[in-house]
Amino acid sequence: MGDGEWGMGNGESSFLPLPSSLFLLPSSFLSNREIGNDMLEEVFEKEKKFHDEWASTIDVDGICVKDYFEACTAPENRFILEQLGDVTGKKLLDLGCGAGENSVYFAKKGARCVATDYSPGMVEVALKLAENNGVKIEGMTANAMQLDFPENSFDIVYASNLLHHLPDPKMAIGEMQRVLKPGGKACFWDPLKHNPVINIYRKIATKVRTEDETPLDINIVDFVRSRFAETNYDTFWLATLWIFLQFYLIEKVNPNEERYWKKIIIEQTRLSPLYNRLESMDSMVKKIPGMKRFAWNLAVVATK
Repeated sequence: MGDGEWGMGNGESSFLPLPSSLFLLPSSFLSNREIGNDMLEEVFEKEKKFHDEWASTIDVDGICVKDYFEACTAPENRFILEQLGDVTGKKLLDLGCGAGENSVYFAKKGARCVATDYSPGMVEVALKLAENNGVKIEGMTANAMQLDFPENSFDIVYASNLLHHLPDPKMAIGEMQRVLKPGGKACFWDPLKHNPVINIYRKIATKVRTEDETPLDINIVDFVRSRFAETNYDTFWLATLWIFLQFYLIEKVNPNEERYWKKIIIEQTRLSPLYNRLESMDSMVKKIPGMKRFAWNLAVVATK
């Protein structure tokens, strides 16, 4: 699967099915995790069903792609963009593409994007979003823990809110490293498990998340450092989590009817004065030793 085999050179989008062989993971993984292929397939199928159902409700006309990367309430992606620089002409693999905001944003910036997700429904939405925005991307289903790409295929591998859905996030990070070219960058951001406010939110918002989700431990950064030549990271949302409390306690927004992590992007103009004040507080709080781990989200950019 070299450059010509993606179908990217002719500007056509495509949708490829997920090979069933991707359920068959290495025996070392199975013995270490004491999980069989049947159980693993059950987890993936639940994730696929949940995200396919969500995909069927998405209106691509209502998605403002730029906001997901440049809004004040998108600090994770703003951090990643600072680390990446110019992406023109870069080959970018988007893991867990969701509705396609990431692939479409980078395609508009000149990257050649492959949008992948375990959910066929989400891949279809991503292709529709690309069409609506006048860009071409490739779309295919994929298992992030066992990618069907050769080594040294991509300049950038990007994943947002993906790793905490996987039975073994470290396995996916290893795959990111494998398919990157030397000097390529792996970028991901995901929730951490250490903040008590967010953990309460997770227990309440059961209908907008899957039961097998496992937020990351901050120590995942040490694993990334062991696999990459250079690793930069930061964490986000400490004092700024007051906005979630405002949604729930003051505005009475039902967390099972509206996804708070989408609402902060959609309503970023209204929220910006409050967010910016709270973000200044976060900058000071994170200087206190040990406090970074209590943020909601972790963002990492690592160079192979």
